[in-house]
Amino acid sequence: MYAQIKNYFKNLLPEITDNEWQAYQDCLTFRYVKKGDFLLKEDAVCNHVSFINKGMIRFYMLVEDKEICTGFFIENQYVASYESFLTRKPTTFNIEAIEDTELLDLSYDQLQKLYKTHPIFQIFGRLIAEYLFIFISQRTTSLLLLTPEQRYQKLISNNSALLQRVPQYMLASYVGVTPEHLSRIRRKMSTS
Repeated sequence: MYAQIKNYFKNLLPEITDNEWQAYQDCLTFRYVKKGDFLLKEDAVCNHVSFINKGMIRFYMLVEDKEICTGFFIENQYVASYESFLTRKPTTFNIEAIEDTELLDLSYDQLQKLYKTHPIFQIFGRLIAEYLFIFISQRTTSLLLLTPEQRYQKLISNNSALLQRVPQYMLASYVGVTPEHLSRIRRKMSTS
């Protein structure tokens, strides 16, 4: 259960000691989320940063009763409504399992304890925050500067596995088009 996250940590922080790793592992709780169930719903406070051991998660917002998909997260990634996690205020996102998902959760309180008792976890927190900032920055830039066709092409080149794992209507929402428009984009790409 801990092999993937331990490997992730060893790559992220090679200097972590066995004692520090054990302190971290002792703070984790296992959670299983069935496909279609929520990790977090809008207007709730995010109390965990979760490592995805197995499965897939999507982030989306409801805007005028329309789902706007903002991201997908898969195995070996951390997921959280990080703004809510840090500010202790309700989130605007829904976080849903789109496959049966196994998570290793670290609570806000446990993380604060780790920051105080093992300074290496302050580095860990900064690295995760930097990763999430880069993800959000790249997503914003993509929405502002790229056409839907370019966003879809980028999605294919960066995460081709998503095409097999994510329903087309979710991919369309992520790209910022209707499912019909996405079908036209796909047809056009296959003939060129």
